[in-house]
Amino acid sequence: MTTGKKYRVIQWATGNVGSRGLRTVIEHPEMELVGLWVSSDAKAGKDAGELAGIAPVGIKATTSAAELIALDADCVLYMRQGVDWDEVCAILESGKNISTTRGEFHNPEMMDQAARARVEEACRKGGTSVYSTGSSPGFITEALAIPLLSMQRRLDCLTIDEFADCSSRNSPEMLFQIMGFASPMGPYDQRRADHLKYDFGNSLAVIADAIGLSFDEIEAFGELSPVTEDVSIAAGVVPKGTVGAMRTTITGLHKGRPVLRFRANWYISTKIAAQDWNLRDSGWRVKVEGDTPLDIEITYPEMSQADYAAFTPGLTAHRAVNAIPMVCAAAPGIRTTVDLPQVIPHFVR
Repeated sequence: MTTGKKYRVIQWATGNVGSRGLRTVIEHPEMELVGLWVSSDAKAGKDAGELAGIAPVGIKATTSAAELIALDADCVLYMRQGVDWDEVCAILESGKNISTTRGEFHNPEMMDQAARARVEEACRKGGTSVYSTGSSPGFITEALAIPLLSMQRRLDCLTIDEFADCSSRNSPEMLFQIMGFASPMGPYDQRRADHLKYDFGNSLAVIADAIGLSFDEIEAFGELSPVTEDVSIAAGVVPKGTVGAMRTTITGLHKGRPVLRFRANWYISTKIAAQDWNLRDSGWRVKVEGDTPLDIEITYPEMSQADYAAFTPGLTAHRAVNAIPMVCAAAPGIRTTVDLPQVIPHFVR
């Protein structure tokens, strides 16, 4: 989508995804970076280009939300850890739209209703909109689901399997302490399933409502499988019999029947006891069961670990950047993938 205008954008946060969003805005010929919020004093005062890994651009990072809210801008790319509701409402009231990767905004119907009321009122006052997207949830649970479902006149179930091979990630704390790989086998932590239920269940529910199969229940459960031999990965050794893979299933039911399902398959080895999980290379498999059955597989090209690390942030960040023109043109309020036109990138050569 092109409108002939140049969008003035503020980048909010510079984590892994935020840094990619920052660089993408700087390099986008139809966008102008006008401000940058950072969470740490160590980054404050640094040039945005330096934080994006490119040449200086003359925009200095700040920890002051008030300073940025006072700027003239069309949109904020909101990519911080957690949501500061006071901050979000102040941004929207100031006349700035928000394109975000935060999952709290995927489905206004399933938000905390007090928070929703505050955000909607801020949008009304500012004449602004907020939209949440990304790769997963977002692209895979909403944007891709819509055209696949457009080919059906009967839907039995749409199942999304996400595969993430974590073996090359050299992050012992993340893999072993936080995620629980290499731990003794035991019950699956239901809190993990409940966390994914919120993000993915809410996202799938947007599509369920749109196609007339609204959920009356969302189920979430998890499973663990041990490695069948000692496995060496980038982060260390995973002993035989300890957790080598985990699978979390989120299912939306309509009148007691599963209609939309998301399954997260995270693993450090395919040498696991549960061979019926049919683990694949990192990516997605989408299976549509209906009167026009489909089976789609999306994987990533073979690449070095350095190239892989450089490529993956764009999966989440780029769609939020490409959505900026659509968000700015949208009616005020919390918008969804069903509300907005397709997110179409505009390339200038």
